[in-house]
Amino acid sequence: MKQFAASCLVLLAPLVFLPAIVPAEEGMWRPGQLPSLAEKLKALDPEVDAAALSDLTGHPMNAVIWLGGCTASFVSPQGLVITNHHCAYGSIQHNSTEENNLLENGFLAAGRAEELPAAPGSRVLVTVAVKDVTRSVLAAVPDGAGPRERYQAIEDRQKALVAKCEQDAGHRCRVAAYSGGLEYELIKQLEIRDVRLVHAPAHAIGKYGGDVDNWMWPRHTGDYAFYRAYVSPDGKPADYAEQNVPYRPRHHLRVSSRGVDSGDLVLVAGYPGSTSRYRLASEVEGVIQWDYPRRIEAFRQWHDIIDRAVAGREEKALKYASLQASLNNVIKNYRGMLEGFSKSDILERKGALEQDLQAWIEAGPASRSRLKTAAADLGELVAESQSGREAALYYDFLGGRSALLRAARRLYRLSRERQKPDGQREPGYQERDMVRIRERLKRIDRTFDPEVDRACWRRFVLNYAKLPAEQHVQAFDDWFGIRPAGLQEAELDRRLEEMYGQTRLGDPGTRLSWMKAAPGDFEASRDPFIRMAVSLYDSDMEREERDKELQGRFDQARPRFMEALIAYNQSRGKSVYPDANSTLRVTYGTVKGYSAKDGMRYLPFTTLRGILEKDTGQEPFNAPPGQLKLIRGREFGNYHVKALGSVPVNFLSTLDATGGNSGSPTLNGRGELVGLLFDGNWESIVADWDFIPAVTRSIHVDIRYALWIMEHLDGAHHLLAEMGIEAGRSSGETAALSTGR
Repeated sequence: MKQFAASCLVLLAPLVFLPAIVPAEEGMWRPGQLPSLAEKLKALDPEVDAAALSDLTGHPMNAVIWLGGCTASFVSPQGLVITNHHCAYGSIQHNSTEENNLLENGFLAAGRAEELPAAPGSRVLVTVAVKDVTRSVLAAVPDGAGPRERYQAIEDRQKALVAKCEQDAGHRCRVAAYSGGLEYELIKQLEIRDVRLVHAPAHAIGKYGGDVDNWMWPRHTGDYAFYRAYVSPDGKPADYAEQNVPYRPRHHLRVSSRGVDSGDLVLVAGYPGSTSRYRLASEVEGVIQWDYPRRIEAFRQWHDIIDRAVAGREEKALKYASLQASLNNVIKNYRGMLEGFSKSDILERKGALEQDLQAWIEAGPASRSRLKTAAADLGELVAESQSGREAALYYDFLGGRSALLRAARRLYRLSRERQKPDGQREPGYQERDMVRIRERLKRIDRTFDPEVDRACWRRFVLNYAKLPAEQHVQAFDDWFGIRPAGLQEAELDRRLEEMYGQTRLGDPGTRLSWMKAAPGDFEASRDPFIRMAVSLYDSDMEREERDKELQGRFDQARPRFMEALIAYNQSRGKSVYPDANSTLRVTYGTVKGYSAKDGMRYLPFTTLRGILEKDTGQEPFNAPPGQLKLIRGREFGNYHVKALGSVPVNFLSTLDATGGNSGSPTLNGRGELVGLLFDGNWESIVADWDFIPAVTRSIHVDIRYALWIMEHLDGAHHLLAEMGIEAGRSSGETAALSTGR
C-alpha cells in the first residue's frame, strides 16, 4: 500500500469550495484551500507559509493528531503529546481510585516506567494521506436508484474503499462526506493503540473555575495534559505491552516560551467536530423551538439523578465524573445557544438568503433549472424528519441508555452480523471494529454502577411512557407493561429489580464471552437484558430501515441545495467553506479582545493576578495553596511578561472553532506552539450555526502558563527538557505535585 500512500501525499484542490476573500477570520478551511489564502495570511504575518499548511506530511501539519473526539499534537521526538486536561479527563478518571484520586491531585510520571495506560479505546490517529474519491462514490449509485438503494450503494462503496485502504496494516481509514455528500474524501490515518498518561495538573488547576467559568471570559484555567504514544519495538502500532517503545513522529511542534502578544496572528490546526452554518431557516427554528429546550430538560434530569445517586459516595462519584462534566457542558452550551439565538436575526437572514437564492436560480440560464426545487425538496424532508424527533429523543437516545442494555443490544446485533461476509456487515460490526467493541465492553466497569444506571433509566422510561401512543415502540411497551392508560411505577420498579438482580452482564468476563456467541445462544438465554435485546431487535431493524430510506433522500437533496448555494455565493464573490465534520481543518485569527456590551471591554489576556482575585478556597475557585504562595511571592521565573506585570494564563483570539477543536495546538506564524485552544466565549456558543465576527472569540491556554506550572509547581523538569525548554531554576521551584501540599 505504499503506492497508495505516495499517490495521496498532495491534497487535491476541492472541486467546488473555491476560496475568495471572506469577512475577518471566519472559516474552518480544508488544508488544500490555504494556498489561495496565502496573500491574506502573509498580510497578517510575513512568516506564515500557507503552502506548508497544506502539506499533511510536512511540518507543522504532520504533528497535529486526532484523539477521536479531541485534537492533540506531538511536542517531542519521543512521541510526547499535548492536549487539553478535559480531553484526557476520561484517562485521568480511569486511573483514579479513592486512595489515589488523580483527578483531584494531578499526576506526573517521574519516568516512562511510571506512565499509566490511558482509558481503554484511547487512540492517537496521525493523518498520513487524503484522497478525493467523489467520483468513485457517486459512480456507485445506479441511474434511477431509489433512496434506499442510493443509501446502500454509497455505503457499500465507502466500505470497499476503506477495506482496500486498511490493507496497509496499522492504519485506520474513513470516507468523509462534505456538504451532505457533494464531495467525498478517503482519509488514511496511522492508528496508535498504546497511549499512556504522562502528566496532568490537579483538578483545581486543570478545571479551575469549573462549570461557573465554562464558556465565560475572563478565564484562568490550566486546561492541559500530556500523553505519550507507544508502538512495538519494530515501530508498528501495537496493543499495550511493557516492551513497547515511544513512537517517533516524523515531525513535532517546537514549543515557544515567548508566547504571543496582542494583535499577533495565531493559527489552529485541528479536527472540529460539527457545525451547521448552511442549514435551512426551518432547521434552525426547529432547534430553537423544540430540540434544545427538550434536551436541556432531559439532560438536567439526567445530571440531577446522578448527583443524588452518588452524593457522599466517592467511588460512585469517580465513575460518573466524566459524564457529569459532559452533561454540565452540554446543558450550558444549549442554554447559551438559545440566548444567542434570542439576540440574533439569524432566522430573518436565512429566510432572506433562501428567497434570494431562489430568485437567482429562476432568473438564471436554463442550466440552473435543475436546481429550481432544491430548497423546497430539502425543506419537505426536514419537516418530515422533524415529525418524529420527540420519539427519537425519548426512545432512541434516552430510552435505551442503560449501559447493560446497550451492551446486550450491541452483542446480539454482532452475533447477527457475524453470519454475513465481512464486507456485507453493517459498519461498526466488521472485523475492523472488533477491538473497539471489546474495549467498549471492558470500559463499562469504570463508568458504570448498577444503582445509578437503574435510577437514570427509570426516569427515561417514565418520560417515554408519556409520549403519544403513535410514537411508541410496541416491543418496548410490551417488555415494561406500558399500556394506553400509562405505566404503573410499581410495575416498572418490579421489572427493573428483576433485570438488575438477575443479569450477569455486569461481569466483564461474561460480557466479553458473548462476543463470539451465535444468535441461537442469545435467543435461548435467560439473562433479562439479553432477552430484552432479542425482543427489541426486529423493531430496531424496522426503525433503522426507515432511517436509511430517509437518509437516502437527504443524500440526494442536501447536495443539490449546497450546489445551488455555493454557485450563488461564488457569483457574489463569496466562498463557502464546508461545515466541520471531524476532518483536519485550519483556522486563523489574531489575538484580540472584544466588547461584550455597551461600556464593557474585555482585554485579550488574563494573568496570575486573576487567580488571586477569584480564589475563595472553595471549589471551583480553590487554587492549590502552593500555587497561591508562588503567585503572592511573584515567583514568575522566565515566564514573566513585563507588559502584563505577571504570567499570562489564558488569551482570546478571533479565530473560528468548535467542539473537536479542544486540544488543538495554537500556532504562531512560524508554526510554533504558543497555546492550546480549549473553549469559546459565551457570545460564541451560537457559532456552530452563525459566525459573528465582532464578538466570536476562542479561548486558549497560554503555553507560558502551562510551562510555569510544570516548572515551578509540579517539578516536571524532565518534560520541559524533552520539549527543549530551558527551565530557569528560580528559588520558588518545588518538586511537589499541583496540590501544593
